[in-house]
Amino acid sequence: MSKLIFTPEERKEAMALGRSLKAGIGTLLKDRDEERMFEFLKKALRSGAVERDVFGLNPILTGLQTAKIAVDEIGLRRDGVIAILLYAVTGATAADPEEIKAEFGDNVARIIHGLVKIQELYKKNPVIESENFRNLLLSFAEDMRVILIMIADRVNLMRQIRDTENVEAKTEVSEEASYLYAPLAHKLGLYKLKSELEDLSLKYLEHDAYYMIKEKLNATKQSRDAYIGRFIGPIEEKLKAAGFKFHMKGRTKSIHSIWQKMKKQKCEFEGVYDLFAIRIILDAPIDKEKMQCWQVFAIITDMYQPNPKRMRDWLSVPKSNGYESLHITVLGPENKWVEVQIRTERMDEIAERGLAAHWRYKGVKGESGLDEWLNSIRTALENKDDMQVIDQFKMDLYEDEVFVFTPKGDLMKFPKGATVLDFAYRIHSNIGNRCTGAKINDKVVTFRYALKNGDQVEIITANSQKPKQEWLNIVKTSRAKSKIRMALKDMMVKDGAYAKEMFERRLKNRKIEFDESAVSHLIKKLGFKEANDFYRRMADGTLDVNDVIDKYEEMLHHDGGNTMQQQQARSAGNFSFENPNEELARSTDDVLVIDRNLKGVDYSLANCCHPIYGDDVFGFVTVSGGIKIHRKDCPNATELRKRFGYRIVKAKWSGKGNSQYSTTLRIIGNDDIGIVNNVTSIISKEEKIMMRSINIDSNDGLFSGNVVVNVEDTSRLEQLIKKLRNVRGVKQVLRL
Repeated sequence: MSKLIFTPEERKEAMALGRSLKAGIGTLLKDRDEERMFEFLKKALRSGAVERDVFGLNPILTGLQTAKIAVDEIGLRRDGVIAILLYAVTGATAADPEEIKAEFGDNVARIIHGLVKIQELYKKNPVIESENFRNLLLSFAEDMRVILIMIADRVNLMRQIRDTENVEAKTEVSEEASYLYAPLAHKLGLYKLKSELEDLSLKYLEHDAYYMIKEKLNATKQSRDAYIGRFIGPIEEKLKAAGFKFHMKGRTKSIHSIWQKMKKQKCEFEGVYDLFAIRIILDAPIDKEKMQCWQVFAIITDMYQPNPKRMRDWLSVPKSNGYESLHITVLGPENKWVEVQIRTERMDEIAERGLAAHWRYKGVKGESGLDEWLNSIRTALENKDDMQVIDQFKMDLYEDEVFVFTPKGDLMKFPKGATVLDFAYRIHSNIGNRCTGAKINDKVVTFRYALKNGDQVEIITANSQKPKQEWLNIVKTSRAKSKIRMALKDMMVKDGAYAKEMFERRLKNRKIEFDESAVSHLIKKLGFKEANDFYRRMADGTLDVNDVIDKYEEMLHHDGGNTMQQQQARSAGNFSFENPNEELARSTDDVLVIDRNLKGVDYSLANCCHPIYGDDVFGFVTVSGGIKIHRKDCPNATELRKRFGYRIVKAKWSGKGNSQYSTTLRIIGNDDIGIVNNVTSIISKEEKIMMRSINIDSNDGLFSGNVVVNVEDTSRLEQLIKKLRNVRGVKQVLRL
């Protein structure tokens, strides 16, 4: 590695910055601070490890420039400045944290440690556009000054890369400044730095737009200032004459804000209404705030014509975040629109640094725990005489949350204590079901591992892995628990089906006929209430299949071995099967009673046949373990009975109650004038029947359509169908 060489210009600037910093914080430096810093810097330079960055910038000079911004714009003092200057070289030489702590104290060591950790975070290639990443950044930095230094460093970097030839790196740095550092600066009340970051980002990313707006602002500055004077002069006179105590602020939007407005409203520069705004801030007692605001509003709207579409009343009903103000856009002299904001000192204080927190008012979302903490930081930042408050701050946010990365850099948030299994189930159910462990920062861990902030997680799976009951005690998130329960139910159903097939195959191999009623008798004899439990026990090996077959064969012979022979010997000619639907639930004598007060059973009405109270129905056990209720004449009933007879249960209705059921009627008839009105009129007149939708098609003089209605039971439905069939022109009414 070659030794870093200062150019004459760099040396001159570095000396000037050093003198300026010493003048700013000199009284706060401890004995030998300067001497020790120089020793660290010399040691790093001699090692040859200090190199220019991708833009060719000198890191030591960059550190001095960043420290100057941190002192002048943010208000950092001794610990922050030393940390900035040391980090400029310790990042390259990996200085011993214990040595830094011994030489400069805990605070400096902690700040440098935080800066190193965040640089390691960046190496994971995170997707940093998200609010989650901003929050992770805040929770990852042990000391708030780490974030403040990062903002100062980014502002300085944006200033220095104006003429760089490395366009790709310049673009990346500018994009990060726009969607990460500017919002952070806004959150912390560093509005000047926030605007600079946004404007410089626009300058580098959308060069033509930036200079177009800048030139137009410069061209109109003198006339704009004169116009503001003409606009507010008469207002000041009127307000003073009315006896108000107040002061007024005028502001021009930043170039970035103007550009955002132009894009949002799809207009030219000249079409931006509120290029500048006037803020009238009243010094009013709290019990007269609203009254005085409305009085000022009345005076201004008497003087200038208001635009009612641009009126915003957050005085009568404040925003949910506490923001209170009156906004009105009025037509000033020369027919130019001017935005006027009317509020009191208290309201302005809340809007700028308190409950409303200007960054939330602008739409940058935050979390409640963050708000209170950042407002305290904001207050400390704005009170430069009380900067020791910052020294006492440590990060205690998000103690109940952890943020982790996927291998692609996507960021996910979990409750504290969440495990690798929680992460796996967040990705996909199949990944969770087959999870055996994970690679955390390239180290293999078990799926019980509790996630930590900043972990990069890569799930390891195996096709042989299956969910187990004890997994429910390992995961923390309700999402993972529900997915595990679903997987366990699915396995139970599949295992039961597999065991039944195996049982039937073994019987066939031993030339024993499988008889559903005889098996049901055996299941009860063995002490099982449900067939599913019997087959699951067989599947997991608790019941030996051969023992069961022996008992089954013994029971057949003992309980009247001639039963089957008698059934086989019956003449087909004399055989009469009166109600085949009674066979639907032979596997169990239990009957599911459908009642609106039924609890503990996961059941729903099938969409294929829409059963309603009074229909003959049966239940079908789904893969997920829930039960679907079908009509016995459902189009799918035959196939379900044929393929999955062991999953069918008897069902009947109980308790009419006030439940309503949805069903669809198919109506076909002549396309006469008024026929649709006649049909809908009949439905609307029926008590306790509600029409949900109607869809009619007409073709060659005929109409056909579907009407969806809510009814209580089959008797009411049959009455409705009968009335509809009597409508003149209706040829057919069918229930689908």
